[in-house]
Amino acid sequence: MCFEIGQKEDLVASDLGERINTLARWTFEAKYLVVFTGAGISTESGISDYRGPDGIWTRQARGLPSKKRAFSSAAPNAGHTAIVELQKLGKLAFLISQNIDNLHLKSGIRPDRLAELHGNVTKLRCSHCEFLVGNSAGEISCPRCGGKLVSSVVNFGQPLPRKELDESFSHSRNCDLFVVAGSSLVVYPAADMPRMALESGARLVIINQGETPFDGLAHLRFGEGIGEVLPPTVDELKELMEIG
Repeated sequence: MCFEIGQKEDLVASDLGERINTLARWTFEAKYLVVFTGAGISTESGISDYRGPDGIWTRQARGLPSKKRAFSSAAPNAGHTAIVELQKLGKLAFLISQNIDNLHLKSGIRPDRLAELHGNVTKLRCSHCEFLVGNSAGEISCPRCGGKLVSSVVNFGQPLPRKELDESFSHSRNCDLFVVAGSSLVVYPAADMPRMALESGARLVIINQGETPFDGLAHLRFGEGIGEVLPPTVDELKELMEIG
């Protein structure tokens, strides 16, 4: 489905229920849905984001101490669960995440439908072939090639894993609906993905409580919390699919 940039419905300031209804309809119509998540999807699980109202960098700018990011004790929230529901309904083609908290896998997302661009705190990556293993597996070298195992978490200045990056760009080019959930879309090259989706004719939906550079290009914009948007969207989608 081709949807030209600029051909947007006036739904930025409309009623939340109307926008949810529209997102459910677009999801129902979509043949190739890609979801892109950032730190904002995990704030409802107690993990601080970076640029949100109480984010790590926001607090630092105000001279406040950063809150500890308790990954191991965090549990998936309603936003994560809603994306899993999209997978169960056969509507999720691929999930791209900037998060390292392991909550998408913990919630039930299939590993073959997920690219974790910045790594995962529970996994080690081979520095030679990029093979991933659990960091509790007791491996000291890559079981595939014998290379050195290092943390899979990508720090600033380090390159993103090639396989995950290539898969993410490929799915972004092929989608007809690209939904951003909880990302400020300022970190590149990940932020190139919504632009690529737009240039390929996809509809762009942004769910984020802070501004993003793509707000003026989005076909549908939510400033509400992800938990207020995705679960009721899935409920309406089920009604459209006539699933009880």
